[in-house]
Formats: sequence, structure tokens, C-alpha cells
Amino acid sequence: MEITNIYLLVGAILSAIAAILHIGCIIFGASWYRFFGAGEKLAILSEQASILPTTITSVIVVILFIWSFYALSGAGLIIKLPFLHFGLIAITSIYIVRGVIGFFFITKPMGRNPLFWLWSSIICLVFGLVYLLGINQMWDSVRVNL
Repeated sequence: MEITNIYLLVGAILSAIAAILHIGCIIFGASWYRFFGAGEKLAILSEQASILPTTITSVIVVILFIWSFYALSGAGLIIKLPFLHFGLIAITSIYIVRGVIGFFFITKPMGRNPLFWLWSSIICLVFGLVYLLGINQMWDSVRVNL
């Protein structure tokens, strides 16, 4: 298949990397939860072999891989997934909104390191921007083909 949208390919790779890093948290436990700023409570629960950190992180992994597949579909590398345009708009919106909202938690980090909120917000905004550029390219190709 031909790559028709480089931005969505990059978005797919970024979401997949984020999913893989979350898998690392599940595998390597508390030290990874702490390093990535998930909060001391989650790290302690991981040390205590609680199922909660694994469950929460597994849900995030599944969501991030689904988002990666939607971006691959939008890039023309896999079959067209259902509700592709709506899905990509939703994914882009979630990344951007999460990025913006995170900045408000820097001063009240809710058990997390303020640097977690800063860096994760920047990362989410970058991911959202890449997806947004990809969506824009999709719309441009739709207009050209009309």
C-alpha cells in the first residue's frame, strides 16, 4: 500500500511508542511508574502487586494502539476502519484537550510531579498537532478528488 499521509504515519508511530512505554510500566513496575510520573500512589500499588496499576495502564495501552491503527488507516497503510474521519477528529481532540488541560495541573499536581504535567502536556499537544496536520491533509485530498 502507498503512504498517502505522512503525518498520520508519524502519529501512528508516536501513539504506538506511547503504548509500548506504557507496557514497559506494566512489565518493569514501580520504578517505571515513578520515572514517567504516574504518581507515588500508583507506584506503591504496583510494588504491592495490586491489579489496579496494570488494569489502568492496560486500558491506556489498548486505547493508544487503537489510535495508532486509526492513524495507519488514515495514512492509507491498512484497511479503512469504521468511522475513520470521526475517529481521527476525536483522537486529535482528546490529545489537544489533554495537552491544554494538563497545564492547569502544574500548580496543583494531584499527587504527581509538576514536571509530569508539563512534559505530558507538551507531548500530547505535539501528538495532537501531528494528527491535526494529518487530518488537514486528508481533507485536502478529499477536496482535490471532488
